[in-house]
Amino acid sequence: MAESQDLQLRLSLERLYKDDQGRPIPTVLDILPDGEHIYEPDEPPGAQLGENLRRMFLERGLDFFDQDAEQRRKNKQSDDDPDAEPQSTEAAPQSTDPLNVESVSPEDLLNMRLEIIPQLHIALGEMTLAKDVLSLYIASTAPPNLPSASTATTTSVPALPNDILSSSSVATPPSIPSVQSFNARLVTGGKDEALRKASDLFKSAANAVERSHDVGARYWIDALKIRRGNWGLIPAPLPSGAPTGRGADRTTRDFMVSFGLSESSPAFRQRATGQLATHGFKEPIVFPRRQRTILRISLRSADPSGVARTTCNKLPAIAEDHDPVHAILLEAQREVLEQEIFSLLIRDASALPTSSVRVSERLLVVEATQETELRFELVDRDTFGTNEPGSDLASQAKCDLIYDLLRLLLLREHSHRKSARIGASAVPHPRSHADAVLSPAGPTPPNAAILQPVMDLLQYESFCVRVRAEMNNIVQILRHAGVPIKFRFDAVGDESTEVLQSLAGDGNGRIGGAAVVRIDNSRTLRFTFSSPSSLTAHLSQATLSISSIIQLAQLLRDETEQCLLQRICDMGNELSEQVNGTWLVDLPLSRAVGKWEGCALTFTIACEEDLQCSVSQLIRVHGREETVTKTLSLGQSVPMFSWIRQVIEESLVVQ
Repeated sequence: MAESQDLQLRLSLERLYKDDQGRPIPTVLDILPDGEHIYEPDEPPGAQLGENLRRMFLERGLDFFDQDAEQRRKNKQSDDDPDAEPQSTEAAPQSTDPLNVESVSPEDLLNMRLEIIPQLHIALGEMTLAKDVLSLYIASTAPPNLPSASTATTTSVPALPNDILSSSSVATPPSIPSVQSFNARLVTGGKDEALRKASDLFKSAANAVERSHDVGARYWIDALKIRRGNWGLIPAPLPSGAPTGRGADRTTRDFMVSFGLSESSPAFRQRATGQLATHGFKEPIVFPRRQRTILRISLRSADPSGVARTTCNKLPAIAEDHDPVHAILLEAQREVLEQEIFSLLIRDASALPTSSVRVSERLLVVEATQETELRFELVDRDTFGTNEPGSDLASQAKCDLIYDLLRLLLLREHSHRKSARIGASAVPHPRSHADAVLSPAGPTPPNAAILQPVMDLLQYESFCVRVRAEMNNIVQILRHAGVPIKFRFDAVGDESTEVLQSLAGDGNGRIGGAAVVRIDNSRTLRFTFSSPSSLTAHLSQATLSISSIIQLAQLLRDETEQCLLQRICDMGNELSEQVNGTWLVDLPLSRAVGKWEGCALTFTIACEEDLQCSVSQLIRVHGREETVTKTLSLGQSVPMFSWIRQVIEESLVVQ
């Protein structure tokens, strides 16, 4: 059924009227021999409409518009049926040509013309030549007794000479001098072609020999420079498949350069090898295992406005040296060292006690503090990137400090490995670390890591910021109240050499500082702290270890209130000495009480967001007690102790 439907499907094929650009395609009427196309002239729409109307009236009749629907239907059926008799009385003209002539396209007509006309011309020339030759031959051989032939000869064709068909020799005319000179040059050049090819061969061979000599000389010069720079220079191994049996030539000219550290792991020592280039290399040294990745350290933290900012360390500058070989080796050595540092960071990341860590193949993210994220990443030098224009310079300096510190910690790690390898166990190393592969018998100390000192520094920096902010809050409160106070804060109390020795040497790996607060030139509060978050308060009566910021804030408030209350008692004793006044400090209630005959004063001090001071005055006059309460207003410009002195003096006057 489907095949019958496909066979019955009819497609109307119409020629194209427009090209790909939408322009109408003209109708070709003829193509001339020179290839020029003759197109059908364009008729205006009015002329076409008139011709169509004329044909319509001729074919359908003059009464076409007056016919009804039935007549039009019958006319249409008669037109569609070829066997139906025509309605008109006039007989249709019959064709008198018995041949069924088909139309020929202009292209086919042009091809036929181009093919036939040259052949016709050739045939015409041959017939004309044959006719002339035949006429000459007949005229030359006809007998003289034939009058018709003689008449024809004398009248139409002239007589041929006797030597018309004889052989003749033709000499080539001599060429002009310029052509002779040109031909001589061609001959000479053809003979010299072999000489030129031979000279080119010798020239290329000489260039190859000179180039090989230059490469060899540069090879040995680079080898001497590397040796003079104290780089490791060792013979390269024989290529694969080279004979190694007895009597075989096992010498080699190639050198290998080893630029890794002696105490690195075997994998990194093997990676830190290069080979002097011989032929076909632009650089003097080839690094078969070079990864071309460097370490990028970035800190992500929030600025005071709450916007997250990311700052990274500066791109290590490429060593500028007059010797390019030395500069290339330094750059390759830096890459290998940073890759080794990254591997040790990943090793130590699992041992961090309090930080969350995310580890991938080339990325290590550590949450250093509550608002700071530390990232270590191996990136290509081309994609290292730079800091934003408005980035924090302090954060960038911290990233640079971490980068330099990691290199020092790596050297310390190698020093401990060497000590463990040569058996220097008698030397105490509190922060030493022995590699498990190099000394499997000795356990690894818990603090021997290169990531933990970095985390301690960042946590210590955050801890110092919070402690300083809390102390500075109390200092500002007292200064606003007019209380004399001195404040000094040293986050790092040691010298640079001592700090460096503690971090990267054989010290305990900790740094510390101190802060001193002196209130009213009478009481001194001294605090000492060490990394990562250890704080100790040295008071006059005791030494306390502080474990939280809340405890520190409470201690500062208590000591400040106690100092101020004691200062009020001293001032009261001085002013009420004549009336035998008695003053004391009530520590549980944080108040100072002064009494004398007929009057009692109670001062209360509270250090919250601001210093609040109030006094309650009890006066007995004529057997009647009156209580008056006064509070120091924050808007007053009078210092607190001046206001307290004024209140005590007024109470003495009333008495």
